[in-house]
Amino acid sequence: MPRFKSKMIWMPIPFLILLFFEMYPRRLPLHPARQTQLTLGPCRGELVNGTITALKHNKTFVVSLYHDNRQQNLTRAIAMVHYKKIQDLYCWFCCSHNNRIAIIRASVDIHPERFGLPVGGADIVCLEPHRCLPQYMSIHPSTKGSMAELPWFEINNRVARTSFVMEYTVCLSVMPENYDNALQFVQSVEMYKTLGAKKVYLYKMNCSSLMDQILHFYVEEGTVEVIPWPITSYVHLSSFWYSYQDWGYGKTTVLNDCIYRNMYRSKYVVFNDFNEIILPLKHPNWKTMIDSLEDQNPGVGIFFFESHFFSQNVFSSLDKFNSSLWKTIPGVNILRHVYREPNKLHINILKKMIVNPRSVVQASSHSVLKGYGRTLEVSRDVAILYNCRKHLESEFGEQYLMRDTTIWRFNLSLISNVNKVFDHVLGNQVDNISIWSMFLRSLAKIF
Repeated sequence: MPRFKSKMIWMPIPFLILLFFEMYPRRLPLHPARQTQLTLGPCRGELVNGTITALKHNKTFVVSLYHDNRQQNLTRAIAMVHYKKIQDLYCWFCCSHNNRIAIIRASVDIHPERFGLPVGGADIVCLEPHRCLPQYMSIHPSTKGSMAELPWFEINNRVARTSFVMEYTVCLSVMPENYDNALQFVQSVEMYKTLGAKKVYLYKMNCSSLMDQILHFYVEEGTVEVIPWPITSYVHLSSFWYSYQDWGYGKTTVLNDCIYRNMYRSKYVVFNDFNEIILPLKHPNWKTMIDSLEDQNPGVGIFFFESHFFSQNVFSSLDKFNSSLWKTIPGVNILRHVYREPNKLHINILKKMIVNPRSVVQASSHSVLKGYGRTLEVSRDVAILYNCRKHLESEFGEQYLMRDTTIWRFNLSLISNVNKVFDHVLGNQVDNISIWSMFLRSLAKIF
């Protein structure tokens, strides 16, 4: 009898191991970007291909470089810095015009939105030398050094275009770590497409295997561009004093990178978090809405939309928005969450934006810090920012939530399009996944 009990103890272990891999997303290994060598006249060294580059002997992390001639002829590096440990920095320009190196002292403009953390976003700005026409630049804390040991960055946006490949582009913030909210992600992307987006940019850390399949589908389709964001491998925060979540994993930095990345690719850029959608109330899509707002407000290039929080805790009683297919997919079903919180009096309402990127110099999550032209706060009667989040009872009791079915205007096309995505991604795997997931979860409850 004791031997039988011993076997019973060991029997559930294989199932628990399988349960762990089923329920928890995988952290994919980080592969370093393949490096190439720059050999252009006197400019010799490593040409940077990765998303984040740590400067040697310096608490500075460079993301990307962009030419900016809207006021002066300069190069702007999107970066992250430790604001208490800033050193002098110098831009080493590789001049293609006369085959020389020009060294200019940089100006470091630290973004004010740091969330109380020691590290935050910054612009490293250098005026370009006269008659230089640089294609590549390096950043170094000294005017002296070996060029072969310096990282060299390509300067993007050298050509300012007046015609654009895309009308509307969505810039999402950093994908949350171990992200597995597959259903809401697909619903949001399909909503963006319905509203007029041609491209969605996201900065990826790691996610579940199902999310990897979904991202692969959208990348192949041409809708999504995934930018690797291995921030935790570069910026180390004390888990006691600070957290990456407080910082948003560098969301302000990626927001500014996405603005400059699309400066001459897209007519407008839409800023959203992963749980947000800017919903027009009087127009079928973003284009007709913005065209109308521009006609009424000439010269406006930055449009703000009020955030309205819809509770994930309260569900619509209509079961037609909860198909058998969607029940098998992990994540939030936005069509079932149509009860929103009332706005708080005497408190600034958070906003997100649709912007002409050429009107923006520097932005934070909810505002434009530096820009050109006029701004407009769009009336909640015209559009709202749908934000589906967990409801905090301490803020409002459920009896104060208001029913708002604006999202249902798009339900027919949304349901059809989302089903097509999952049919393509999963095929006949859906039934197997559902049965296997329920079986493993049942075992977890028993043991």
